[in-house]
Amino acid sequence: MIVLDRFSFRYATATEATLRDVSLHLPQGAFILVIGPSGSGKSTFLRVLNGLVPHFYGGHLGGRVRVNGRDPVQVAPKGMADLVGMVFQDPESGFVVDRVEDELAFALENWALPQDVMRKRVEEVLDQLRIAHLRHRPVSTLSGGEKQRVAIAAVLTLHPQVLLLDEPTSQLDPQAAEEVLLALRQLNEDLGLTVVLSEHRLERVVQYADYVLYWPGHGQPPLLGRPAEILRRVPLTPPLITLGKALGWEPLPLTIKEGRPFAQALKDRLHLPTLPETTSAANGNGREAVVVVENLWHRYTTGGRTGGVEALTGVCLEVHRGEFVALMGRNGSGKTTLLKHLIGLLRPSQGRVHVLGHDTSRVATEILARRVAYVPQNPERLLFAETVAEELAFSRRGHGLPPDPEADRALLARLGLDHRHDSHPRDLSVGEKQRLALAAVLVPDPELILLDEPTRGLDYVQKHTLAGLLQALRQAGKTVIMATHDVELAAATADRVVLMAEGQIVVDGPARRVMAESLVFASQVNKLFRDPRLLTPEDVLKGIGYW
Repeated sequence: MIVLDRFSFRYATATEATLRDVSLHLPQGAFILVIGPSGSGKSTFLRVLNGLVPHFYGGHLGGRVRVNGRDPVQVAPKGMADLVGMVFQDPESGFVVDRVEDELAFALENWALPQDVMRKRVEEVLDQLRIAHLRHRPVSTLSGGEKQRVAIAAVLTLHPQVLLLDEPTSQLDPQAAEEVLLALRQLNEDLGLTVVLSEHRLERVVQYADYVLYWPGHGQPPLLGRPAEILRRVPLTPPLITLGKALGWEPLPLTIKEGRPFAQALKDRLHLPTLPETTSAANGNGREAVVVVENLWHRYTTGGRTGGVEALTGVCLEVHRGEFVALMGRNGSGKTTLLKHLIGLLRPSQGRVHVLGHDTSRVATEILARRVAYVPQNPERLLFAETVAEELAFSRRGHGLPPDPEADRALLARLGLDHRHDSHPRDLSVGEKQRLALAAVLVPDPELILLDEPTRGLDYVQKHTLAGLLQALRQAGKTVIMATHDVELAAATADRVVLMAEGQIVVDGPARRVMAESLVFASQVNKLFRDPRLLTPEDVLKGIGYW
């Protein structure tokens, strides 16, 4: 069991405690879902359980913590390694070697396990996480989602009794996320493995949880209870539960199956608009094409050898000014590779890419960056300065713009970062770093905005704020292209969805039609009603005259 007795912790550079006088008793063998606002202390709590706090991060603590009778503060991470496994938000931070199979065997070799045991365990996790096809691949060539699955597999090889996961599905497509969560649930049920999982996308995981642990933030005490009990009391809820709470559905449904009877009873009250008939992708309504991709091929080579991985195969795409396009598809389908071509970070193996009138193979990336904003999956690659405020000032200098502290402060406020004005970027949560990177690239007022998994680390409130900001940018004439696995964000923001698979575009059309016709990439509300006019809770509430 996991026990915290009046435990407190404050980071060395912080003025307030992240965890304050916390007393908890988490039962052994439970599947515990940890939720709360970004920056509320969820990651810190997980780090306490394996000794990284305070031994790696430093700080001041008080009280007592025990994990299956062991004191992580006393024995440090080394003394917890055989008992507690942890998968971090950034999977790359845990990799040591560059070949998938070698990475899975690395920890086993450090424990000097027999060869036959190592081989058996590696094969088991390759099958459990469905990554056997990646065994010989260099880690550096994997997509973000593939890296996340490898990181989970590497931890599972040691057969820990407690498994800690910090947003393990944040970079996974819906199908891959379900496979990972089902594997975790199976490990929990079959082996009695205690699973403590922090997650923002509750629609994916809440049905698997035995308990929900909610961290309000600002040092307030956490709430622990059964999922329906806690989610009824907190503001951070997935679309199905948000709709159920608004309409007073009892018992509160946690799954589509539980919600369908309520949806059936509601259908006769809905008054919905007629969707315009359309049979093709948006034609721009006469607006100029700001992105033109013609027969684009791209191959990643490995170790300088011929062959390698064919990431894009004959992609053709046009995006017009003022469109909001969501790129969706399974991990490794080519979404990130396509975005990198649009900012000039990659050169085509074959074909052409024109962005805002520039051939990306003939113009320097820094020229494109004056008019094109790009936020990669790992936002830390865009952060260089000593404070949040200096990041925006640095961006202004880089684009030859005069200082404007008031405008910078207003932009930070729109993204919920004004209180972090003087903080060092490395002290921010993953979600806060994501928003800071977006603020930095928006400083020069770009015409085209490219986002790669922008909701990683964001809670529902922050995601709603981001959606509002992106919609405002679109209404101001900006063009947004967003690669995402977050179907709820796509449902709320995109007017066009491009589905990719194995380096090709397989479907391109209006978001309502494409998402309603998909079993995998449909939103929760659309799965509930199976009507293209209903993608979000707001669509339903408007349909019954709630607003």
